[in-house]
Amino acid sequence: MKLKRLTSLKQQLKDLLFSQSLAVLATQYRGQPYGSLIAFGVTDDLKHLLFATTRSTRKYTNLSKNPKVAIVIDNRSNRVDDFAKAIAATATGTVEELKGKGKERYLKLYLSKHPYLKEFVSSPTCAFLRVRVDTYYIVSRFQNVMELHIRS
Repeated sequence: MKLKRLTSLKQQLKDLLFSQSLAVLATQYRGQPYGSLIAFGVTDDLKHLLFATTRSTRKYTNLSKNPKVAIVIDNRSNRVDDFAKAIAATATGTVEELKGKGKERYLKLYLSKHPYLKEFVSSPTCAFLRVRVDTYYIVSRFQNVMELHIRS
């Protein structure tokens, strides 16, 4: 991919990820997929997505059994012109729970986007999670699909 086009794709992806607050997390366990709505954050280099959940949820149970995930972020408005204008990105990668000192930097970033979740993420029952993104699949104009590999 040419540098100018790659730079443009990364900027388009960044604009999408930083403008949206919610995403759909896809997990699976024993061959059964499961989708969950999550509040997410993203690092500036696009290498990590962040989210939180309580440890008693189905998504946490699924993640503890299989850390491979997909996260879908989009900017649709549920209008007909979405077919021409909406952008969606699917991030695939591996999730890990953050604890201790390594957690603080990412938690600060997450709370800068979602300050109203401070009490939730401070709860001892809450797990704060980081997805190491391998690939983004960006779809625009309904069927134009581009891949951006973050990790090789």
